[in-house]
Amino acid sequence: MLVMEAPVRTAVAARTEGATKVYGDGDTQVTALDAVDVSFSAAEFTAIMGPSGSGKSTLMHSLAGLDRLSSGRVIIGDTDLSKLSEKDLTLLRRTKIGFVFQAFNLIPTLTAEENITLPLDLGNTRPDPEWLDEVVRAVDLIDRLGHKPNELSGGQQQRVAVARALASRPEVVFADEPTGNLDSHTGAGILDFMRRAVREYGQTIVMVTHDPVAASYADRVLFLADGQIVSELRDPDTDSILSTLRTASGR
Repeated sequence: MLVMEAPVRTAVAARTEGATKVYGDGDTQVTALDAVDVSFSAAEFTAIMGPSGSGKSTLMHSLAGLDRLSSGRVIIGDTDLSKLSEKDLTLLRRTKIGFVFQAFNLIPTLTAEENITLPLDLGNTRPDPEWLDEVVRAVDLIDRLGHKPNELSGGQQQRVAVARALASRPEVVFADEPTGNLDSHTGAGILDFMRRAVREYGQTIVMVTHDPVAASYADRVLFLADGQIVSELRDPDTDSILSTLRTASGR
């Protein structure tokens, strides 16, 4: 088993400076992000919440390099995404960013193990066998590696997706409603492991969710409304999240 020192939250894994995203023009113009400045510390679990249309998914997709800003900057580690070509951006997403989708996004013809190592295989990179074994054991998939997605439960498929996101030891993992398609018990297992990945392995995780219970697993919660960050909670619990959501919605 890997022995790792307890993470110290000092370095910044990702940040935005004046992040602005505008869709359309003229009468149809919509500002999804409005000059957002925010940073995400390394070895920290952050949840992003807000009503539909608040900009939370746009913020995460921009941070993950899946969407280009209209103006402003996204920096992952020391890399300014706005200065990257599409080829270099694809390489960065493959090596420095992990992404967990609500719909799992597994390749049906590949086994669980092949799905987990797919980003590394695409980059012609050999996985660290000790780290891969640690991740697989942590998500309790050691006996399911030879199974294809249709032979796995929904919770097992999402654990494959989480393991895939962690397999390359990325600088930051983004999770888009990772428990949205799971029952509460299975979802709690996924969230517990994500929290362990932060506390025990020093992983950085940014998660978009609408669920106050899911958000309570995070170290902090950011609340968005109208494309801006309107509130923040540290060491949240479900009650404080619900209270802040009510306040943010009525601003």
